[in-house]
Amino acid sequence: MNTGPIVVGIDGTPAGERALRWAMDEATQRKLSLHVVNAYDYEPMADWTMTSEQDARARSEALVEDALRAAAVGRLEFPQIIRHCVRGPAAEALEAQARDASMLVVASHSGSRMRRVLLGSTSAHCVRHATVPVVVLPPTDEQHDGAAVGAGQGAGR
Repeated sequence: MNTGPIVVGIDGTPAGERALRWAMDEATQRKLSLHVVNAYDYEPMADWTMTSEQDARARSEALVEDALRAAAVGRLEFPQIIRHCVRGPAAEALEAQARDASMLVVASHSGSRMRRVLLGSTSAHCVRHATVPVVVLPPTDEQHDGAAVGAGQGAGR
């Protein structure tokens, strides 16, 4: 059994918060550390708001802290938690952070087919490219909340 950490990607959405809670439960049960990853974008030539990279990183750090605070409600036991705020595309950041992990946990977002085709899908990228097992939590309605789909191991395995 792999003793690497469980890596979870969060993005400030309810789907990301579900993925965090699921990963936190799994890390606690397996007695593994939990690496919480948020990727943020900052492109100085394309960012028309008056912000700095430090501001973008601070927003990312606040997002992680808020998600962890929400996921902690009602818990008596916690895994060791490591926070990662990474500049760059989410899919590549998660793929890199998940090297040598026990698993990678991501949430799938609902959205139009056109949106997924044009923008791509972080969870689909992770399933295709990660070198560790990937768990994708599907978009939820009330009866599917908390269900996870194991996507197996990424390409190359």
